[in-house]
Amino acid sequence: DVTDLFSLRLQAGKLTSFGNIIGQDHKMYKIFKHIRDVSSYDYPVHISGETGTGKELVANAIHSESSRNGAPFVPINCGALPEGLIESELFGHVKGAFSGAIRDKKGRFEMADGGTVFLDEVAELSNNMQSKLLRFLQENNFERVGDEHTRSVDVRVISATNKNLKEAVKKGQFREDLYYRLNVIPIHIPPLRERKIDIPLLIERFLLDAGERYSRDPLKVADESMSLLLDYSWPGNVRELQNAIQFAFVKCSSNIIEPHDLPIELREVEKKISRRGPAKKLNIEGVRAALIKTGGNKAKAAKLLGVGRATLYRFLGDHPEAGEIR
Repeated sequence: DVTDLFSLRLQAGKLTSFGNIIGQDHKMYKIFKHIRDVSSYDYPVHISGETGTGKELVANAIHSESSRNGAPFVPINCGALPEGLIESELFGHVKGAFSGAIRDKKGRFEMADGGTVFLDEVAELSNNMQSKLLRFLQENNFERVGDEHTRSVDVRVISATNKNLKEAVKKGQFREDLYYRLNVIPIHIPPLRERKIDIPLLIERFLLDAGERYSRDPLKVADESMSLLLDYSWPGNVRELQNAIQFAFVKCSSNIIEPHDLPIELREVEKKISRRGPAKKLNIEGVRAALIKTGGNKAKAAKLLGVGRATLYRFLGDHPEAGEIR
Protein backbone atom coordinates (compact mmCIF):
# COMPACT_ATOMS: atom_id res chain seq x y z
CA ASP A 1 0.00 0.00 0.00
CA VAL A 2 1.45 3.35 -1.12
CA THR A 3 0.11 5.21 1.93
CA ASP A 4 1.63 2.69 4.34
CA LEU A 5 4.97 2.86 2.49
CA PHE A 6 4.93 6.65 2.71
CA SER A 7 4.22 6.51 6.45
CA LEU A 8 6.96 3.96 7.08
CA ARG A 9 9.54 5.96 5.13
CA LEU A 10 8.45 9.12 6.94
CA GLN A 11 8.80 7.50 10.36
CA ALA A 12 12.17 5.99 9.46
CA GLY A 13 13.51 9.32 8.18
CA LYS A 14 14.16 7.86 4.72
CA LEU A 15 12.33 10.49 2.68
CA THR A 16 14.42 13.17 0.99
CA SER A 17 11.72 14.56 -1.30
CA PHE A 18 7.99 14.57 -1.83
CA GLY A 19 6.05 16.05 -4.75
CA ASN A 20 9.17 17.82 -6.11
CA ILE A 21 9.78 19.34 -2.67
CA ILE A 22 13.26 18.60 -1.33
CA GLY A 23 13.65 18.17 2.40
CA GLN A 24 14.70 15.91 5.23
CA ASP A 25 14.30 18.31 8.13
CA HIS A 26 11.60 17.34 10.62
CA LYS A 27 9.76 20.59 9.80
CA MET A 28 9.47 19.50 6.16
CA TYR A 29 8.37 16.01 7.19
CA LYS A 30 5.43 17.64 8.97
CA ILE A 31 4.56 19.47 5.75
CA PHE A 32 4.82 16.25 3.70
CA LYS A 33 2.38 14.57 6.09
CA HIS A 34 0.11 17.62 6.02
CA ILE A 35 0.00 17.49 2.21
CA ARG A 36 -1.04 13.83 2.29
CA ASP A 37 -3.66 14.52 4.97
CA VAL A 38 -5.34 17.47 3.23
CA SER A 39 -5.17 16.20 -0.36
CA SER A 40 -8.18 13.92 0.13
CA TYR A 41 -10.44 16.85 1.01
CA ASP A 42 -11.62 19.83 -1.00
CA TYR A 43 -11.47 22.36 1.84
CA PRO A 44 -9.59 25.58 1.05
CA VAL A 45 -5.91 25.59 2.04
CA HIS A 46 -3.89 28.72 2.82
CA ILE A 47 -0.10 28.47 2.53
CA SER A 48 2.04 31.06 4.27
CA GLY A 49 5.78 31.58 4.12
CA GLU A 50 8.47 33.97 3.03
CA THR A 51 9.17 34.67 -0.63
CA GLY A 52 11.08 31.83 -2.26
CA THR A 53 10.14 29.08 0.20
CA GLY A 54 8.19 27.04 -2.39
CA LYS A 55 4.53 27.82 -1.74
CA GLU A 56 3.50 26.95 -5.30
CA LEU A 57 5.34 23.60 -5.07
CA VAL A 58 3.31 22.74 -1.97
CA ALA A 59 0.07 23.79 -3.69
CA ASN A 60 0.95 21.70 -6.73
CA ALA A 61 1.78 18.70 -4.53
CA ILE A 62 -1.62 18.94 -2.83
CA HIS A 63 -3.28 19.00 -6.26
CA SER A 64 -1.17 16.08 -7.54
CA GLU A 65 -1.98 13.94 -4.50
CA SER A 66 -5.72 14.65 -4.77
CA SER A 67 -8.46 13.07 -6.86
CA ARG A 68 -8.29 16.19 -9.08
CA ASN A 69 -4.78 15.39 -10.35
CA GLY A 70 -6.01 14.65 -13.89
CA ALA A 71 -7.58 18.11 -14.17
CA PRO A 72 -5.81 21.48 -14.56
CA PHE A 73 -3.73 23.17 -11.88
CA VAL A 74 -4.04 26.90 -12.62
CA PRO A 75 -1.75 29.33 -10.75
CA ILE A 76 -2.67 33.01 -10.55
CA ASN A 77 -0.23 35.63 -9.25
CA CYS A 78 -2.65 38.18 -7.81
CA GLY A 79 0.13 40.71 -7.26
CA ALA A 80 1.29 40.66 -10.88
CA LEU A 81 -2.06 41.38 -12.54
CA PRO A 82 -3.13 45.00 -13.14
CA GLU A 83 -6.19 46.07 -11.15
CA GLY A 84 -8.14 46.81 -14.33
CA LEU A 85 -7.61 43.31 -15.72
CA ILE A 86 -7.70 41.01 -12.72
CA GLU A 87 -11.48 40.48 -12.71
CA SER A 88 -11.36 39.51 -16.38
CA GLU A 89 -8.40 37.21 -15.74
CA LEU A 90 -10.18 35.43 -12.90
CA PHE A 91 -13.73 35.30 -14.20
CA GLY A 92 -13.43 36.01 -17.95
CA HIS A 93 -15.31 38.52 -20.10
CA VAL A 94 -17.68 38.70 -23.05
CA LYS A 95 -17.08 40.43 -26.36
CA GLY A 96 -17.50 44.20 -26.08
CA ALA A 97 -17.32 44.26 -22.27
CA PHE A 98 -14.57 46.87 -22.46
CA SER A 99 -12.18 48.41 -24.95
CA GLY A 100 -10.08 45.62 -26.44
CA ALA A 101 -12.53 42.82 -25.60
CA ILE A 102 -12.83 41.61 -29.18
CA ARG A 103 -14.08 38.13 -28.28
CA ASP A 104 -15.46 36.09 -25.40
CA LYS A 105 -12.76 34.86 -23.07
CA LYS A 106 -12.75 32.27 -20.31
CA GLY A 107 -11.28 33.25 -16.95
CA ARG A 108 -8.83 31.20 -14.91
CA PHE A 109 -11.59 29.70 -12.76
CA GLU A 110 -13.32 28.29 -15.83
CA MET A 111 -9.99 27.00 -17.17
CA ALA A 112 -9.49 25.14 -13.89
CA ASP A 113 -12.93 23.50 -13.86
CA GLY A 114 -12.58 20.12 -12.14
CA GLY A 115 -9.11 21.01 -10.90
CA THR A 116 -7.37 23.49 -8.61
CA VAL A 117 -6.90 27.25 -8.63
CA PHE A 118 -3.83 28.56 -6.82
CA LEU A 119 -4.18 32.20 -5.75
CA ASP A 120 -0.63 33.34 -5.03
CA GLU A 121 -0.07 36.64 -3.16
CA VAL A 122 -3.79 36.77 -2.40
CA ALA A 123 -3.22 39.64 0.06
CA GLU A 124 -2.59 41.93 -2.93
CA LEU A 125 -6.23 41.74 -4.08
CA SER A 126 -8.19 45.00 -3.87
CA ASN A 127 -11.22 45.30 -1.60
CA ASN A 128 -13.49 45.06 -4.64
CA MET A 129 -11.85 41.82 -5.84
CA GLN A 130 -11.88 40.41 -2.31
CA SER A 131 -15.67 40.87 -2.31
CA LYS A 132 -16.04 39.12 -5.67
CA LEU A 133 -13.79 36.25 -4.57
CA LEU A 134 -15.76 35.88 -1.33
CA ARG A 135 -19.00 35.63 -3.29
CA PHE A 136 -17.51 32.94 -5.52
CA LEU A 137 -16.31 30.93 -2.51
CA GLN A 138 -19.75 31.19 -0.88
CA GLU A 139 -21.87 30.40 -3.92
CA ASN A 140 -19.50 28.66 -6.38
CA ASN A 141 -20.77 30.83 -9.22
CA PHE A 142 -19.83 34.05 -10.98
CA GLU A 143 -20.51 36.19 -14.05
CA ARG A 144 -17.99 37.04 -16.73
CA VAL A 145 -17.28 40.78 -17.01
CA GLY A 146 -20.07 42.35 -19.09
CA ASP A 147 -22.27 39.26 -18.91
CA GLU A 148 -25.54 38.68 -17.03
CA HIS A 149 -25.38 34.90 -17.33
CA THR A 150 -24.33 33.19 -14.08
CA ARG A 151 -21.84 30.36 -14.45
CA SER A 152 -20.63 27.75 -12.00
CA VAL A 153 -17.47 25.66 -11.85
CA ASP A 154 -16.11 22.92 -9.62
CA VAL A 155 -12.65 23.98 -8.40
CA ARG A 156 -10.58 23.65 -5.27
CA VAL A 157 -9.05 26.92 -4.08
CA ILE A 158 -5.56 27.08 -2.56
CA SER A 159 -4.22 30.49 -1.61
CA ALA A 160 -0.83 31.77 -0.48
CA THR A 161 0.90 34.91 0.71
CA ASN A 162 4.22 36.03 2.15
CA LYS A 163 2.35 38.44 4.43
CA ASN A 164 0.63 37.87 7.75
CA LEU A 165 -3.04 37.74 6.73
CA LYS A 166 -4.24 37.96 10.33
CA GLU A 167 -2.33 41.21 10.76
CA ALA A 168 -3.74 42.47 7.46
CA VAL A 169 -7.24 41.76 8.80
CA LYS A 170 -6.49 43.72 11.99
CA LYS A 171 -5.28 46.68 9.91
CA GLY A 172 -8.40 46.59 7.75
CA GLN A 173 -6.40 45.63 4.64
CA PHE A 174 -8.04 42.22 4.19
CA ARG A 175 -11.64 41.12 4.73
CA GLU A 176 -12.09 39.05 7.86
CA ASP A 177 -14.86 36.94 6.31
CA LEU A 178 -12.65 36.15 3.31
CA TYR A 179 -9.75 35.31 5.63
CA TYR A 180 -11.84 32.64 7.37
CA ARG A 181 -13.05 31.29 4.01
CA LEU A 182 -9.49 30.86 2.73
CA ASN A 183 -7.73 29.84 5.94
CA VAL A 184 -9.70 26.65 6.63
CA ILE A 185 -6.51 24.55 6.55
CA PRO A 186 -3.33 26.60 7.17
CA ILE A 187 0.13 25.37 6.18
CA HIS A 188 3.26 27.36 7.06
CA ILE A 189 6.53 26.75 5.20
CA PRO A 190 9.63 27.49 7.29
CA PRO A 191 12.39 29.69 5.84
CA LEU A 192 15.55 27.97 4.63
CA ARG A 193 17.61 29.40 7.52
CA GLU A 194 15.48 27.29 9.89
CA ARG A 195 16.12 24.04 8.01
CA LYS A 196 19.77 24.22 7.02
CA ILE A 197 19.98 20.46 7.16
CA ASP A 198 18.26 20.51 3.75
CA ILE A 199 20.83 22.77 2.06
CA PRO A 200 23.21 19.96 0.91
CA LEU A 201 20.23 18.01 -0.48
CA LEU A 202 18.97 21.03 -2.40
CA ILE A 203 22.43 21.81 -3.79
CA GLU A 204 22.83 18.23 -4.97
CA ARG A 205 19.48 18.38 -6.79
CA PHE A 206 20.20 21.76 -8.41
CA LEU A 207 23.62 20.61 -9.63
CA LEU A 208 22.19 17.34 -10.95
CA ASP A 209 19.46 19.20 -12.85
CA ALA A 210 21.96 21.67 -14.32
CA GLY A 211 24.36 18.90 -15.33
CA GLU A 212 21.61 16.95 -17.08
CA ARG A 213 20.31 20.04 -18.87
CA TYR A 214 23.71 21.10 -20.20
CA SER A 215 25.31 17.65 -20.59
CA ARG A 216 28.06 18.46 -18.11
CA ASP A 217 29.76 16.13 -15.67
CA PRO A 218 28.42 16.43 -12.12
CA LEU A 219 30.08 19.19 -10.10
CA LYS A 220 31.19 18.84 -6.50
CA VAL A 221 31.21 21.53 -3.83
CA ALA A 222 34.45 22.25 -1.99
CA ASP A 223 34.27 22.02 1.80
CA GLU A 224 35.02 25.73 2.17
CA SER A 225 32.22 26.56 -0.27
CA MET A 226 29.76 24.32 1.54
CA SER A 227 30.67 26.00 4.81
CA LEU A 228 29.82 29.39 3.30
CA LEU A 229 26.57 28.05 1.90
CA LEU A 230 25.61 26.72 5.33
CA ASP A 231 26.57 29.96 7.11
CA TYR A 232 24.59 32.27 4.84
CA SER A 233 21.13 33.35 6.08
CA TRP A 234 19.35 32.97 2.67
CA PRO A 235 16.86 35.87 2.84
CA GLY A 236 15.55 34.77 -0.57
CA ASN A 237 15.22 31.17 0.65
CA VAL A 238 15.28 28.17 -1.72
CA ARG A 239 14.89 30.37 -4.80
CA GLU A 240 17.98 32.37 -3.84
CA LEU A 241 19.94 29.16 -3.18
CA GLN A 242 18.96 27.85 -6.62
CA ASN A 243 20.10 31.11 -8.22
CA ALA A 244 23.43 30.94 -6.35
CA ILE A 245 24.08 27.38 -7.50
CA GLN A 246 23.20 28.22 -11.10
CA PHE A 247 25.60 31.19 -10.90
CA ALA A 248 28.36 28.94 -9.55
CA PHE A 249 27.61 26.28 -12.18
CA VAL A 250 28.19 28.82 -14.95
CA LYS A 251 31.25 30.40 -13.37
CA CYS A 252 33.03 27.22 -12.27
CA SER A 253 35.76 26.24 -14.76
CA SER A 254 36.67 22.94 -13.07
CA ASN A 255 34.62 20.14 -11.55
CA ILE A 256 34.73 21.59 -8.02
CA ILE A 257 32.89 24.75 -6.94
CA GLU A 258 35.35 26.89 -4.96
CA PRO A 259 34.46 29.95 -2.84
CA HIS A 260 35.47 32.33 -5.66
CA ASP A 261 32.79 30.69 -7.86
CA LEU A 262 30.01 31.74 -5.49
CA PRO A 263 28.01 35.01 -5.69
CA ILE A 264 29.49 38.02 -3.96
CA GLU A 265 26.93 37.89 -1.13
CA LEU A 266 28.37 34.57 0.02
CA ARG A 267 31.96 35.73 -0.38
CA GLU A 268 31.09 38.58 1.99
CA VAL A 269 30.21 35.88 4.54
CA GLU A 270 33.75 34.51 4.11
CA LYS A 271 35.22 37.95 4.88
CA LYS A 272 33.13 38.27 8.02
CA ILE A 273 34.27 34.83 9.19
CA SER A 274 37.89 35.82 8.58
CA ARG A 275 37.47 39.04 10.58
CA ARG A 276 35.89 37.16 13.46
CA GLY A 277 38.91 34.91 13.75
CA PRO A 278 38.87 31.22 14.66
CA ALA A 279 35.97 31.43 17.11
CA LYS A 280 32.73 30.44 15.46
CA LYS A 281 29.21 29.98 16.78
CA LEU A 282 27.78 26.59 15.93
CA ASN A 283 24.10 25.71 15.75
CA ILE A 284 22.28 22.39 15.84
CA GLU A 285 20.93 22.55 12.28
CA GLY A 286 24.31 23.51 10.79
CA VAL A 287 26.17 20.75 12.66
CA ARG A 288 23.58 18.15 11.72
CA ALA A 289 23.75 19.21 8.05
CA ALA A 290 27.55 18.93 8.09
CA LEU A 291 27.43 15.46 9.67
CA ILE A 292 24.93 14.29 7.07
CA LYS A 293 27.09 15.71 4.27
CA THR A 294 30.16 13.89 5.61
CA GLY A 295 28.39 10.64 6.41
CA GLY A 296 28.87 11.13 10.15
CA ASN A 297 32.63 11.74 9.91
CA LYS A 298 33.24 14.29 12.69
CA ALA A 299 36.72 15.28 11.52
CA LYS A 300 35.45 16.11 8.05
CA ALA A 301 32.36 17.82 9.52
CA ALA A 302 34.58 20.04 11.69
CA LYS A 303 36.59 21.03 8.63
CA LEU A 304 33.41 21.72 6.71
CA LEU A 305 32.14 23.92 9.55
CA GLY A 306 35.47 25.72 9.84
CA VAL A 307 36.13 24.74 13.46
CA GLY A 308 38.54 22.45 15.29
CA ARG A 309 37.54 18.91 16.15
CA ALA A 310 37.68 19.70 19.87
CA THR A 311 35.19 22.55 19.36
CA LEU A 312 32.82 20.25 17.50
CA TYR A 313 33.13 17.49 20.12
CA ARG A 314 32.39 19.98 22.91
CA PHE A 315 29.33 21.21 21.02
CA LEU A 316 28.07 17.65 20.47
CA GLY A 317 28.59 16.94 24.17
CA ASP A 318 26.41 19.91 25.04
CA HIS A 319 23.90 19.25 22.26
CA PRO A 320 23.75 15.46 21.63
CA GLU A 321 20.62 15.90 19.48
CA ALA A 322 22.81 17.56 16.82
CA GLY A 323 24.53 14.22 16.27
CA GLU A 324 21.27 12.33 15.75
CA ILE A 325 21.38 12.05 11.96
CA ARG A 326 19.02 9.92 9.91
